[in-house]
Amino acid sequence: MGQYREAEPDKNRTKTELKEMKALVEPLLDWYDRSHRILPWRETPTAYRVWVSEIMLQQTRVAAVMPYYERFLKALPDIAHLAQVSEEELLKLWEGLGYYNRARNLQRAAVRIEEEYGGEMPDTWEELVKLPGIGSYTAGAIASIAFGQPVPAVDGNVLRILARVRMDDGDIMEQKVRRETEKRLHSVMPGERAGDFNQALMELGAVVCIPNGAPKCGECPWQAMCRARAAGKISEYPKKSRKKARQTEEKTILLIQDENRTALRKRPSRGLLAGMYEFPSLPGHQTEDEVLSYLGGLGYKAVHIRRLEDARHIFTHKEWHMIGYAIRVDELERGSGEGEIPFLFADKDETEERYPIPSAFSAYAKYVKIRLGNDKYQA
Repeated sequence: MGQYREAEPDKNRTKTELKEMKALVEPLLDWYDRSHRILPWRETPTAYRVWVSEIMLQQTRVAAVMPYYERFLKALPDIAHLAQVSEEELLKLWEGLGYYNRARNLQRAAVRIEEEYGGEMPDTWEELVKLPGIGSYTAGAIASIAFGQPVPAVDGNVLRILARVRMDDGDIMEQKVRRETEKRLHSVMPGERAGDFNQALMELGAVVCIPNGAPKCGECPWQAMCRARAAGKISEYPKKSRKKARQTEEKTILLIQDENRTALRKRPSRGLLAGMYEFPSLPGHQTEDEVLSYLGGLGYKAVHIRRLEDARHIFTHKEWHMIGYAIRVDELERGSGEGEIPFLFADKDETEERYPIPSAFSAYAKYVKIRLGNDKYQA
């Protein structure tokens, strides 16, 4: 069995620092044993279940992930099923979770596991990190939780709690700070409980030493050792460089309906929301006359048009500012769509069952009674 990449000896790491890091382990594990949440991927921590959960949990809250995780495992119970599922079915299962390349990378990795590892998840950090969509953190989580390997799994939660307890001024957005944190944790990783230790670190950052709002210091197993708390400077940690401002993009969303169907359009196979379906849209904020002119040019005869509410959707690096129109067209006057991505007209049930539509359009889906993501499973 391979080992996690060995760090070069750090001459600056003092015996005092190592002692302080070791002092964090036992109280953290004791707290975790008493207080950890019961989560489905923790009950049966197979490599596949841990992998799927960790990918879903990237940039997504646990409460939002839970129902998706259960449905995903029911539809795709193992690596073989994941490798073989169609992209549309995969994206439909992921609809509403966002960051859809996570799902595509899951499938790419599953195909590679089938082809290169005989369908069995590799059990070392070195092999796991070679797979699409699996970085150092996810490889560490799978290797430690599913296979018991003493390797760290450092995410934003872990960086935050260690920056506070140590009152570390390093910028957690910098890779060198992440690598230093991995080295420190690797030096104190409890061999028999590596997976629990990593999960305890994540848990502490998720439910006690939280990123937004006041940390629950009275519940923290490290409260007596936390330097930031002792100095009254918890809100100043972690140090984090400012992100670049998001680009703003204006869009006009068109809810085009005939008798009982709504127009959809498949997005390009590359770029933002690649391969998903959307309500047709136009760049910028278009006037009613401009929308009617556009549809007329495609051969659609509008019999009614009304303005809808404005909406906004935030992506990681981009922000959509949207206006919308509901347009009723004569079903006998179907447009050719020449020179355009063809429109596809589908009824409500077909859309909810088959076509993955990102949550960016949820503000407008309600006007045509189409439920997206988790909403379609609720009564």
